[in-house]
Amino acid sequence: MGLRGMAKMKTGIRVVLAALALCGWVAQASAATGIDTQARNAIIVDFETGAVLLDKGADQRMPPASMSKIMTAYLVYDALKKGKLSLEDILPVSEKAWRTQGSKMFVPYPGRVKVEDLVRGMIIQSGNDACIVLAEGLGGSEEAFVEQENEKAKELGLNSSHFANVSGLPDPNEYVTARDLALLARRLIIDFPEYYHYDSEKEFIYNNIRQGNRNPLLYKDLGADGMKTGHTEEAGYSLTASAIREGRRIIMVLGGLPSMKSRAQESERLLEWAFREFNDFRLVRAGDTIDQAEVWLGAEAKVPVAAARDVVVTLPRAARRSLKATVHYDGPIKAPITKGQTVGKLTLTAEGVDPVEIPLVAVQPVEKLGPIARIAVAAGYLVWGKR
Repeated sequence: MGLRGMAKMKTGIRVVLAALALCGWVAQASAATGIDTQARNAIIVDFETGAVLLDKGADQRMPPASMSKIMTAYLVYDALKKGKLSLEDILPVSEKAWRTQGSKMFVPYPGRVKVEDLVRGMIIQSGNDACIVLAEGLGGSEEAFVEQENEKAKELGLNSSHFANVSGLPDPNEYVTARDLALLARRLIIDFPEYYHYDSEKEFIYNNIRQGNRNPLLYKDLGADGMKTGHTEEAGYSLTASAIREGRRIIMVLGGLPSMKSRAQESERLLEWAFREFNDFRLVRAGDTIDQAEVWLGAEAKVPVAAARDVVVTLPRAARRSLKATVHYDGPIKAPITKGQTVGKLTLTAEGVDPVEIPLVAVQPVEKLGPIARIAVAAGYLVWGKR
């Protein structure tokens, strides 16, 4: 048996904690709490950790209606951020934009409209005409702009969605999933914080016409600060929403509700539930030493190990006391060891949620012992079972 073979397999079990969960840890919330919704499709996601608090048909295709304007806004904000467009630019109104049916900001034809007014018209007033003016101004045509939208959708990982127009008007080739919309909403907030504030504006006056934001959550003290409603006969009443309380943000997508009233009531009920029943906890920070792992034939007898990234957890409040965090590694770990090398894992378990594993890495390097020292250490293991 070689020197490495003499080392016994060892699992360190070092850390036992109560109350937390991690990025990507999917809580089985609906099963754990018995929550349900009138919506045909629904998803609620913790913004920071990505934990899914509610999933009802989140991967089923559904018509987005005006929620597709979130993608249109994403491309417009991207052009603004890259300097391809300015909020002060003036764009011409085509007859197509002027004649577009559905919700409008009532752009003039012939006429020209400032980009910032068009952004407000698109977000606050849900103007289909505003979307087309922006699309034609940036892409040359609505069709060309839609191609850009679908390319961006693939880039963002919206793998189950396809856009056929910029406004969300009914089209058999226009479809999304609730999960994709939640991802898109999250990316818009992360990528364009300088423009996201338009979502929280409650009204906009253009062409002497005052229109209120259609997001019902903005008019209540719930922490809501955006996104977008939608409605067509096929889609029903829908909403993509974001809300933040005490630094914790929730993303919610609801589709296929039967009425405007049910959309307002259901969105409020589910948002309150998500904030009440769950919380985020910061378990450890990247680089903070969690344990000391034994080293085999190294210049140091042990090496400190740490989580490879911050560990923030989302848990049902009722499951807080059942959380356990356990360090596992096969040891002693053979030298040489490089800084940042994966040497083990941290496993988190709690009642009602799926276990999750986080890589543990070496905090510092450990050199390999020279030949004579290796013989002495190996002899120590043979005689005493330790270094």
